[in-house]
Amino acid sequence: MFGEIRNEHDERLDYTFHEGEGDRVVVIGHGVTGNKDRPALIALAEGLADAGISALRFSFSGNGESEGAFTDSTITKEVADLGSVIDALDGHNVCYVGHSMGGAVGVLRTSTDDRIQLLVSLAGMVHTKAFAQREFGDATPDAGFMWDEPDCPLSQAYVDDMATIDSVAKNASQFAVPWLLVHGAEDDIVPIEDSHDILQYANEDTELLELPGVDHVFSGDGTAVMVEKVVTWICQNL
Repeated sequence: MFGEIRNEHDERLDYTFHEGEGDRVVVIGHGVTGNKDRPALIALAEGLADAGISALRFSFSGNGESEGAFTDSTITKEVADLGSVIDALDGHNVCYVGHSMGGAVGVLRTSTDDRIQLLVSLAGMVHTKAFAQREFGDATPDAGFMWDEPDCPLSQAYVDDMATIDSVAKNASQFAVPWLLVHGAEDDIVPIEDSHDILQYANEDTELLELPGVDHVFSGDGTAVMVEKVVTWICQNL
């Protein structure tokens, strides 16, 4: 429907569009080492379309079937990628849903882009420097891999970008759109404390939904619970 979408580096961004009704569209972004085809993200897009709201899930450059090098993938570059996707949605009312590192991308983009009218963070990463040190501190940049996955080399560019950003908590006070934070209590990748911390900086139209027994990727029954809650909230606010 929107033709080819390319970022500012002229790299094609792979996306799947789930058509709903009217001019509302939810853009869905994934986390580090992920892509648009993560099961929970597909389920969310399908749930939104069933409710009459269009959804566009995409892979950031260097991930999935999108063009670009994985070693160039940083939060800063993904913030720009998200802007390129929103450019293609001119005339639509836009909500952004970001999972994990995609949640940090959402906070940074929303703090400078008033085209995002609604924001949802799914297990959203907040303290980026701490995350990189905790998860990848034992790997050597430009030599090692993220979580020992050969297809996901750890780059110095990624490590440096995470350290420079440090935390997106301070950016939460720079926008006032309705915002839903969804976090599983059993998340062992991005601790639920990240959502607690950023909530202290968020506007009064922000809600934190904690899901007992749910992990980082909303596996098992966690997917259905997340989809139901998020779709209902978006329908009420977008």
